[in-house]
Amino acid sequence: MTASHTRRNVLILALCQGLAMTAMTITITVTALNGEALLVDKQWATVPLALQALATMLTTIPASALMRAKGRRFGFTLGALMGMTGGALGVLSVTESSFWLLCLANIGIGSAAGFAAFYRFAAADTADAAFRGHAVSLVLTGGVAAAVFGPTLAQLSRELFPAYIFAGCYGVMIFLYAGIIALLPQTRIPSLSRAERRDSGRPLPAILRQPAVAVALLAGMIGYGVMSFLMTATPLAMKHHHLEFSDWRAVIQWHVLGMFLPSFATGFVIKRIGVVNVLWIGAALLFVAVAADLSGLGFWNFWAGLALLGVGWNFLYVGGSTLLTEGYQKPERSKVQGLNDFLIFGTVASSSFASGTLHSAFGWTVVNVGVLPLVALTLGATLWLRARRRRAVAAE
Repeated sequence: MTASHTRRNVLILALCQGLAMTAMTITITVTALNGEALLVDKQWATVPLALQALATMLTTIPASALMRAKGRRFGFTLGALMGMTGGALGVLSVTESSFWLLCLANIGIGSAAGFAAFYRFAAADTADAAFRGHAVSLVLTGGVAAAVFGPTLAQLSRELFPAYIFAGCYGVMIFLYAGIIALLPQTRIPSLSRAERRDSGRPLPAILRQPAVAVALLAGMIGYGVMSFLMTATPLAMKHHHLEFSDWRAVIQWHVLGMFLPSFATGFVIKRIGVVNVLWIGAALLFVAVAADLSGLGFWNFWAGLALLGVGWNFLYVGGSTLLTEGYQKPERSKVQGLNDFLIFGTVASSSFASGTLHSAFGWTVVNVGVLPLVALTLGATLWLRARRRRAVAAE
């Protein structure tokens, strides 16, 4: 595939990423609050988000296998249709005052995210080794649109139908996923040949024993899990400490900017200082984010904590995805990519389930302190891999 086709794919997939992440940002902004409004026992308010993450996890491996057999475009279109269904169920959950319909809506949205998670790998598949890190990073720049438009759309559509608060938010999502379906025909992503589909490559355990693959999986799991854990609890903590909806919207907006704005440069940073250095810096930023959260309960503490959390996530997610591509061959990519995202979103699901319950039972401080051992493990693993690679270079 020519360089121009690769860059065209990156652009279209970045736009699709932007639409998908805008829908996800709206979900993150309103779902816990909508859940609280529908429940008597408020500690279950984050269950729909946890089910969303669980659906994403359970979708990843089937989605990867389906796209191996039917192609990326087919899979991404199916995922967007699931998102549209989730948006429609979200509207019904509000009009019918049904918490269970809200749970089903988030399952549909989570399933859509399970397909959308592969946009970055679809771009990497058609890029050469030198451009691969840039391709992964640039696709994620679509999330900048989510940061700008997601919380704003959530606020503007929140009272679009005054009798049904939040119904408009879910209605907007239907149109966002429809936009993805309209864009996908512009991509050119070759499917695997019949011979390539028959060749499954090395056994999965042999691939996972590679240090680079193990660290890539760990960085992705913990980076995304910690981010989701703290992000899910933040609107609840801000409400508990009497901040306004506009404050929550601004904090989520800057968090999503922190997640995706660095993507314009992360690929260049990886090329400049190396992917492993980007990973340990990402883990260090998570420590700084927790320190900001623990230093006070004002707007600026929440703002700084979530913004830094977003940047740390970006370095770990982009860096981990890039490092992972070094560890598999073309026939192996489906099973390795599927397992990677299964583990990532399994961690996200667990963290989302635990976040609301722990915050309700123990408070914001315990939520933050609880992630520190996991962040330390990630930092230690990335520094270990850096030392290992330096020794290998010195021995040559």
